[in-house]
Amino acid sequence: MKTETVPEGAAPLVPTNQRRGLPRLQELGLVLVILIMGTVLSIFGYIDTKPGQRNLFLNSDNLIGQVATSMSYYAIMAVGMTLVIVSGGIDISVGSTMALAGLGAAGILQRMQLNAPPWQVLPVALAVPMGIGLLCGLANGLLIVGLDVHPFIVTLGTLSIFRCIAVVTPSVATLPSAGNYLPVAFADHFMRLEIWGVRPMPMVIMLVVVAIGWFYLSQTVGGREIYAVGGNEEAARFSGIRTRRVKLRVYVIAGLTASIAGMVSLGRFGAISTNSASGYELTVVAAAVVGGASLSGGRGSAIGALLGALVLAIIEDGIVTMRWPSEYRLGIVGSAIIVAVGIDRLSETMRARRTLRATP
Repeated sequence: MKTETVPEGAAPLVPTNQRRGLPRLQELGLVLVILIMGTVLSIFGYIDTKPGQRNLFLNSDNLIGQVATSMSYYAIMAVGMTLVIVSGGIDISVGSTMALAGLGAAGILQRMQLNAPPWQVLPVALAVPMGIGLLCGLANGLLIVGLDVHPFIVTLGTLSIFRCIAVVTPSVATLPSAGNYLPVAFADHFMRLEIWGVRPMPMVIMLVVVAIGWFYLSQTVGGREIYAVGGNEEAARFSGIRTRRVKLRVYVIAGLTASIAGMVSLGRFGAISTNSASGYELTVVAAAVVGGASLSGGRGSAIGALLGALVLAIIEDGIVTMRWPSEYRLGIVGSAIIVAVGIDRLSETMRARRTLRATP
């Protein structure tokens, strides 16, 4: 009987501590970068503040209301994006998925009574967007696996398709004005619930998603399979891993995280439009890549995605604090992607050279 052997030079299928998302040098470096940026902006905010006023950057309203809350949907989507990138893929349709899921949820919620009880409202507010996100992710996965087409091409197409569905569907076409009439059990008593003057739900949901993503990637067989497929798909297939199922799974998860972000955005603002989340793809990919996810696959973590989103959120807030033109944001985000990819390539080259030198 003929047996298949793992190709020579294949990457190990059992992830090391580094691959499984435990604290790494790159993540510690991100923490250092965050502290440096926070220190610089705090000093600038102190200097630029008039007597009797609060520090422009270092105050609770700014750090919680602007930085932490605003980054919540970026970080949530970055967790799903990290899983996709670790598997060796890419998903640039997440912004359209987020908008479609939020619009679908608003379209149902606005037809419910304003004072409907929480036990009626909250299951709908959770199930509808997540169902839409699951379908979008499933469509991406089936097209990528079934057609064997590069994920960038497929998700570039679905980016436009999902946005088109959001625009032309009659049930959600009027949501920019109707979205203000959401049941209070969802908008006011859940997503905008205040505790000691803080609205923590977006941050709580973000941390829960990051924790689940960290546990799944680093502590489960499914997470190890994602690392294996991204590290060496051929070796993973020879080892008995069903690579197509793994790919399908990560795109479904990316769709779910995008839909959760849509729900968070809808609840936070109480409204949503067909243009919501336009261009978010760049920021989400940047957060994952800056957080340590390798575009060549096989490396990344949920904690890194959170830190990457935090870096970008501080940069965005710093532009406002330092009164720079808002147009600089896209240039800075694009530069962050290039720098992160360059550092990743440099580290891979150095690692390969060390391996060659250690080989007898």
